[in-house]
Amino acid sequence: MNFSGNPFDLKDSTAWERWRDKKLEQAPSSLDELIVEVDDPRTITPMEHEAIVERCRHFNMAIYASELGEEGTHIPRAVGMRFGCHHINHNRGAEADAVTALTVQDDPLHALYIPYTNRDIHWHTDGYYNRLDLQNHALLLHCVRPALRGGESGLMDHEMAYLLMREENPDYIHALMQEDVMVIPPHVVDGEQLRPQRSGPVFMVTAAGNLHMRYTMRKRNIVWSENPLVRQAVTWLENLLNSGTAPLFRATLQPGWGLICNNVLHDRTAFEDSEEETEKRLLYRARYYDRIHCS
Repeated sequence: MNFSGNPFDLKDSTAWERWRDKKLEQAPSSLDELIVEVDDPRTITPMEHEAIVERCRHFNMAIYASELGEEGTHIPRAVGMRFGCHHINHNRGAEADAVTALTVQDDPLHALYIPYTNRDIHWHTDGYYNRLDLQNHALLLHCVRPALRGGESGLMDHEMAYLLMREENPDYIHALMQEDVMVIPPHVVDGEQLRPQRSGPVFMVTAAGNLHMRYTMRKRNIVWSENPLVRQAVTWLENLLNSGTAPLFRATLQPGWGLICNNVLHDRTAFEDSEEETEKRLLYRARYYDRIHCS
């Protein structure tokens, strides 16, 4: 959807209206429209690739469904490279190749972080606490084993959240694009500062003209601007995501399934694991500084 102007420019109503109408016209009506069956995610065929790219181009996400339930971080790495993602974010707790094994872990390194527990995770985009010049633009998840019960993911295209908010009140968008909207305090563990305080906007437009979103619904370790308009916008967004009526989808990835997306909004319900160690929930996560290559 390339137009002469940028639809995310609040002053360009023509580009905005064209983009908005096209976005609404193409919006998926069910989860099934996001799913692409693939034979082997390690060797995605040109036809499978095009089907996934088309969904990422229009919806910013796709779910591939395969029967490859084996373990191995090489699987998400192969998928990422197939879609132009090469610059991976190596976070604490990740494996040697920077892919993260998301499973319940109670050791001191992992237990501090909620993705390694069975608790629910509120709506967010990944890496919102990163430096503004090192944002996570793409996110991959590959499922080896789902939980015994629960562990469902909510998914919402961040461009659709922007669209609905701008239709509600463009001033909300303007407020959330300011540099001091969201402050993340320093991350300190055992007296060592692992990350300094960082602040930035919720909505950003990249140099390539794409919309990027930084957001978390967490109440702790997040400080919102006292600007009344910001507070109203944040409340409106929370209500949208919690309404159950927004254009969002819920899915539980099955063995061999994966999510590939431009870091869309997502959450995770709490889950119950099997008592058997070899049957516990295991997903691999890869986060990239690249955006999914959709040309």
